[in-house]
Amino acid sequence: MKKLFTLLLLVVAMNANSQTIFGKWNSTNDDTGKIDSVVEIYEKNGKAFAKIVEIKDENRQNAVCEECTGKNKNKPILGLEILSGLEKDDDEWSGGKILDPRNGKIYKCFIKLEEPNKLKLRGYIGFSLLGKTKYWTRAE
Repeated sequence: MKKLFTLLLLVVAMNANSQTIFGKWNSTNDDTGKIDSVVEIYEKNGKAFAKIVEIKDENRQNAVCEECTGKNKNKPILGLEILSGLEKDDDEWSGGKILDPRNGKIYKCFIKLEEPNKLKLRGYIGFSLLGKTKYWTRAE
């Protein structure tokens, strides 16, 4: 009975995790279509943030954000906070910023859980019509 209860708790926890934006997500390279990093989205003071927790390319393990400005200039990409200050607004998180470490640019953004294991990210300048949409898949 104890094993059954433990198994049930595990299933409930896994299902709950798959219904939230929080957790680890695979980010793919636009040019190659391959997973290039794993990003962890976490909550801090009621807002969503994310940092790069794994870089798949062994040659980029020690890469720094050369194109970044300010406090992120030449910071290691591994561990870099790329998503900040998103607040929950109905079924999406918005009002924050996303940093693209490939070019150092910061965009306004919103994210939305499309499916339990598929996250939609929209980065834009000015209006959300002027931007780019990416999809991340939940990391195992």
